[in-house]
Amino acid sequence: MLRVFRWLRFPILALLSSCPVWSVYLESDQDTSIPTGWAHAGRAAASDGLQLTFALRQQNVGRLRKVLEEVSDPDSPQYGKYLSLEELSSLVRPSEQTQKLVRSWLQSHGIKACRTVYTQDFLQCDMSVRVAETLLPGSEFHRYLKGHLSLVRSPALYQVHEELAEHLDFVGGLHRFPAATEALSRAWANQERREAGFHLGVTPAVLRKRYNLTRSDVGSGQNNSQAVAQFLEQYFHPADLAEFMMLFGREFQHLSKVDRVVGKQEGGKAGLEASLDIEYIMSTGANISTWVFTNPGRHESQEPFLQWMLLLSNLTSVPWVHTISYGDDEDSLATAYMERINVEFMKAGARGITLLFASASGATLCSHTHVASLKNKRCTCWPSVGAEVTSNTAVVFKSHEAIKEKTIFKQGEPFDSFLFSVVPRVEVNAVNSYLKATKALPPKTYYNTSGRAYPDVAALSDNYWVVSNRVPIPWVSGTSASTPVFGGILSLINDQRFLKGLPSLGFLNPRLYKLQGSALFDVTEGCHLGCLDEQVQGKGFCAAPSWDPVTGWGTPNYPALLAALRD
Repeated sequence: MLRVFRWLRFPILALLSSCPVWSVYLESDQDTSIPTGWAHAGRAAASDGLQLTFALRQQNVGRLRKVLEEVSDPDSPQYGKYLSLEELSSLVRPSEQTQKLVRSWLQSHGIKACRTVYTQDFLQCDMSVRVAETLLPGSEFHRYLKGHLSLVRSPALYQVHEELAEHLDFVGGLHRFPAATEALSRAWANQERREAGFHLGVTPAVLRKRYNLTRSDVGSGQNNSQAVAQFLEQYFHPADLAEFMMLFGREFQHLSKVDRVVGKQEGGKAGLEASLDIEYIMSTGANISTWVFTNPGRHESQEPFLQWMLLLSNLTSVPWVHTISYGDDEDSLATAYMERINVEFMKAGARGITLLFASASGATLCSHTHVASLKNKRCTCWPSVGAEVTSNTAVVFKSHEAIKEKTIFKQGEPFDSFLFSVVPRVEVNAVNSYLKATKALPPKTYYNTSGRAYPDVAALSDNYWVVSNRVPIPWVSGTSASTPVFGGILSLINDQRFLKGLPSLGFLNPRLYKLQGSALFDVTEGCHLGCLDEQVQGKGFCAAPSWDPVTGWGTPNYPALLAALRD
């Protein structure tokens, strides 16, 4: 952490020390540049309201990781013995000292409008710009405009007293801009992507045939549920879902309504992303109760992943499978922020929740050169690259026969994170086997053999039919097509486990990697087709037998996967 010498300014901090104070930058590597498309509209008024989120330092994070490993490992006697939200809270909630110190610090500035969550490790507080700039030295709030959107952010890094820094991981709502929808979302509709000679488009019937789902493979358990998380003003229309099921769901029992929306579901146009996610998780995970977590991600002072995790930390009952079709380059976010949100993913896994994230459909050269370790390297996609979640990627049909699949990516992508190196041994073995068996590899600067490798699994991704704003739309593609498909299949397997009195699958990777791909269709054809950059021409990584950095372990074979995972 960077530290700046300052004299005490707050009465509460005078209790901590009678000497000059070091101030600390909690997020010293956070990019504070203004993204393209946002226009500066001047300093925010001192009376403007803000909502900031204070991530209080948790206890027993190492123990939490151990718990996640034990409850997720089928060879462990603790397998499936998940924590309740109450047990989780008892494990990780901040110490009384942390809670008292942070609250006293806030109250000393007149900040009383704060809300916490069940696990007591976040505080969301309302305050004025004037108070925020006094509370967090170095911050300077400005207003930025993009179309009809208005946002208040600080282009300058904030600081906190050194002794407070021991009790806080980060403060949310100062720096991070919502990523552009086209950058974050993994869906697109583009006629040029269409491969019309191959097939007439992917529908639920095509997917169920390809992955060996029969007419009777639908949910029946009363205690089963699944969810999609939506951000960036992506909303679905119930009428679209009903029409989609009328057009494409005639061959299997299904639900035509979402059971619960958590968050604010606004009007206006339906989003292609939201329509795609909901229609396909509900057609593969057919007849299973489905929730939608919705958050605009356009709040004056909030970030979408953070808001979503706050919701999970405050609900005693949540769906067992969540699919998320959003992500961002890992170099655009502060390490402290990502590490803390990764802990939130661990909390979810310890409760038996499966998190399935869409990986990127390509990668770009890291542009945020303030992160020295990432300079001149390809950036991976966070949170998909996190060691606490399962990463899903994309494949396409090889031919019009609609039987075999091949890889899809048009642009080279690294498969190992340069920032996150917590890697299970089973994954290390898979990566090493691939590297030893592969003769032609990109330059070593494009990947990191000691980092978390991804993806883990794959599914079809191109040429989907979607109903959005009451219009059937063909040729919708992206990893956000494949991710809800795989998620729905995992929900079906959970359904069978619940009927036998077994717990949910939870964090899937430990069990997935021990299967060594035996229950999936191995995709062995195709490479990254585009040039890696101007200096390095030609293909990138290629698909291969067993695990590879293009398709993971492969695509789901439902009967085999069910047989492997239902006990």
